[in-house]
Amino acid sequence: MQCMEIWGGNQATEQAVSTPGLDIWVYSRPHAGADSGGDVHYVSLCGGGSITRLMLADVSGHGISVSDQAKALRGLMRKNINRKDQTRLVQALNHQFGEVAKPGRFATALVATYLTKGDRLTVCNAGHPPALWYRATTGIWSFLSHEAKSAGRIADLPLGIVEETTYTEIQVLLGRSDLILFYTDALIEAENSDGEQIGEAGLLALVRGLEAADPTRIPSALLARLGEYRGGKAAGDDFTFILLHHNAAPTRQPGLLETLNVYAKVLGLKSV
Repeated sequence: MQCMEIWGGNQATEQAVSTPGLDIWVYSRPHAGADSGGDVHYVSLCGGGSITRLMLADVSGHGISVSDQAKALRGLMRKNINRKDQTRLVQALNHQFGEVAKPGRFATALVATYLTKGDRLTVCNAGHPPALWYRATTGIWSFLSHEAKSAGRIADLPLGIVEETTYTEIQVLLGRSDLILFYTDALIEAENSDGEQIGEAGLLALVRGLEAADPTRIPSALLARLGEYRGGKAAGDDFTFILLHHNAAPTRQPGLLETLNVYAKVLGLKSV
């Protein structure tokens, strides 16, 4: 399987991209206004345009102090992106990140693969906060529960902790206009003026209060609502989310500009 990177890095970004079947918004702000931090986002197009692969990872620590570790992890994502089996991809990331990570460092991660044929989204979770799923047919947000079985083995730990960790995956069928929200723990660790974290339940309640009919408005509305909860204070960690809107469009071949951008990155003419 041949994949080309559409967008990725650990830098501050506010980017909207589209792949066959998906509209994707990536928002990331490293801690304390740094140019780069410990959150890594990655979007690639594979299989001649029929497959989209996404990754979101969070290196322990935050800000510029872990930027180099995050860049190393992005490099490993690039190195392994063409692995067809997603669980083996995450196992490779776990093994290789464990080799390059500084003592005590690890990374949580979500790795997802979307197939336009069948509208299937497959997700591996390596110790990361659970994704949120909006079903357009019911109008309800819920957590994307991870119920896959690991047969008693060490499974689904963050990257770089235990080399023998195995990884499981879950598969969901997306309906037209469904939404998926991936995020790093800065969102659930947002604190109000009393020092109370919003938590997973609080984040779920917050997104349930957003208007989902127009997905283009969700990123800014989410930021505004979290800012209100924090009382205007900056996030206490690197802050990243990826929002997917399932438009169910058919497969297309990558455009000329997308192809040129990829070659520019490979040749070092473009940094992200």
